[in-house]
Amino acid sequence: MCPRPRSEPGVVVVGAGQAGVQVADALRAGGHDGPITLLGAEPELPYQRPPLSKEHLAPGAPPAPAPLRAERFYPEQRIDLRTGVRAVGIDRAGRTVALDDGTAVPYDVLVLATGAANRPLEVPGADLAGVHALRTRADADALRAELVRARSLLVVGAGFIGLEVAAAARAHGLDVTVLEAADRPLVRSVSERMAEHVADVHRRAGTALRCGESVVAFTGDAGRVTGAVSSTGAEYRADLVVVGVGVVPRTELAAAAGLPVADGIVVDDDLRTPDPAIYAVGDCANHACAHTGGRVRLESVQNATDQGRHVAASILGGRRPYTAVPWFWSHQGALKLQIAGLRLPTDTAVACGDPATGRFSVCCFRDAHLVAVESVNRPADHVAARRLLADGRTPDPDQVAEPGFSLKDFAREPVVAG
Repeated sequence: MCPRPRSEPGVVVVGAGQAGVQVADALRAGGHDGPITLLGAEPELPYQRPPLSKEHLAPGAPPAPAPLRAERFYPEQRIDLRTGVRAVGIDRAGRTVALDDGTAVPYDVLVLATGAANRPLEVPGADLAGVHALRTRADADALRAELVRARSLLVVGAGFIGLEVAAAARAHGLDVTVLEAADRPLVRSVSERMAEHVADVHRRAGTALRCGESVVAFTGDAGRVTGAVSSTGAEYRADLVVVGVGVVPRTELAAAAGLPVADGIVVDDDLRTPDPAIYAVGDCANHACAHTGGRVRLESVQNATDQGRHVAASILGGRRPYTAVPWFWSHQGALKLQIAGLRLPTDTAVACGDPATGRFSVCCFRDAHLVAVESVNRPADHVAARRLLADGRTPDPDQVAEPGFSLKDFAREPVVAG
């Protein structure tokens, strides 16, 4: 008797992070009835990563980050979740994925949600005990165990992860020093006006933030880190170090399969690679961006979630360009930073509100058109910004600069046709 042909394609998702889980979830929610296999390299049930550098490190935090979905979700939705396995090869002609346990999984559609890895800091002493990176739950657990015993922390890199860890360490009462090679924190993420405010908040909280300095070597004793030497020749003592100098997308699997890679796996505006059976989503995907006119690779929960939903819809037959408005957030102690849109270094930044109050926004304009909004402790501005950017509406820069201007009120104004 001949086997009955499948009516719907079998989908294999490599990567069980936010993007990968969202693909599987959205496929089932959209009515897909074919096989779904979700492959995760880590042994745990897929979990939320953003809390790892925030709540998970805070005093009195729960012992484990929240799962992305309850354990029962996967069998109930007939999703074959395989944890603790790595994909090691793709046979595009035979449409199979080889795993490190010696088995292979067949696919009709393959989604690469391979994420990113921490960029290593290749300086002498980087392998000393007490020098940490932060990417996985295991990383966060190891760091949290040391935070409760340490007296001083050195953070290398004033990006989101570095500053979030610094804030958590200050809550534990540690002496904290942050070294940043650039002239200000969050140099690639926010405007100079916002970066100045963030730096001031951390310094007032007791963190020694030093910009224009990088680490050239770590010092140690008996195999344990004791400090670092910076590019200025200054020596810093610390019994704990966290390195946060960015990430690199995981493209090895795609590259070995002959797919184009360039700061990520190159995909079109539907998040599909040149092989029509293979998509890429999340931190590993370099996609055509409707908001900049160029190509971008974004690292955020929103991007992972929205791209996961988009790819699921495309597999279900809804091919269309990916146009979701990017947004981000970062909690650094009392500082709650939210960003909507994508800015460029040449954009004009206009403050809305009074930074002295600790509650204000910075609106970024390109050719007098609103392209991004950075908000501190003003969630209503963030919500309004996302609506305006999605609708393509923009206030005048001079209007934003006027005392009493409300982005929320502007977003509520009716749109006049014509």
